[in-house]
Amino acid sequence: MKIAVTAASGQLGSEIVAATAALVTSKNVIGLARTPANAKDLGIEIRPGDYNDRRTLEKSLQSVDALLLVSGMDSPEKRIEQHRNVIHAAQDAGVSKIVYTSVQGAEEDTAFSPIIQSNRQTEEDIRNSGLDWVIGRDGIYIEPDIDYIETYKKAGGIFNCAGDGKCGYTTRPELAYAYARMLTQDKHNGQTYNLHGEAITQYQLADYLNSAFGTDLSYTPMTVEAYRKERVAELGEFLGTIISGIYQGIREGKADNPSHFYAAAGREHESWQRYFARIGSHL
Repeated sequence: MKIAVTAASGQLGSEIVAATAALVTSKNVIGLARTPANAKDLGIEIRPGDYNDRRTLEKSLQSVDALLLVSGMDSPEKRIEQHRNVIHAAQDAGVSKIVYTSVQGAEEDTAFSPIIQSNRQTEEDIRNSGLDWVIGRDGIYIEPDIDYIETYKKAGGIFNCAGDGKCGYTTRPELAYAYARMLTQDKHNGQTYNLHGEAITQYQLADYLNSAFGTDLSYTPMTVEAYRKERVAELGEFLGTIISGIYQGIREGKADNPSHFYAAAGREHESWQRYFARIGSHL
């Protein structure tokens, strides 16, 4: 079977390409990218894949059996139509199956909720497409916290509005492992999976970071409004507001959901003890 992965040059897309190629060989994986040159080093065939260009998408999806649709990064109202372009192009090209990378989070009353709602609309569009489908609802990537370690050290700790809320974190390689199997195994068809590891608090996250990096970080909770203002000042109105909405959702328990990772991947998600021990061992 031929499998196509959209946004192949991105961090998640490239991980899914590698994990899928390990199962079906690289000659059976096709990468779609808005800028194909950015994906030229993946070792697979690359075709144009701009979500705004339905006609080109249809051409790029010729001969494809299963499609992995990585959720877009545009504003919510634009993303719905962009995703519909991909879905309609897949239908017209004769694709049999779509797997979609959706996300967990608060569906109402946070600044992140419009993005969640747009993802839910795409989920509905895929379920109604007439194609076989599988939907993954990703937990929150833990990698940004690793990348942010120097900032945490300078600040003297972690400061956000998550409070005591638990978050079902995950990593891109773990997600890729699961998605490769969701793409290639028919038993997953018609399923919606929450994909994340053990849910942890920000206090536990600080402890894990300390164990890996030898730091002495602590977690200090903030109000939602204070955190929003701080994020907007650093990141700008759009991104800062969204980030604060994500952590508000954690605070409200919307990121602490049952995990279906084992059902999707056929094994348990990597434990945080093992993950952070591995991070520490490479320092």
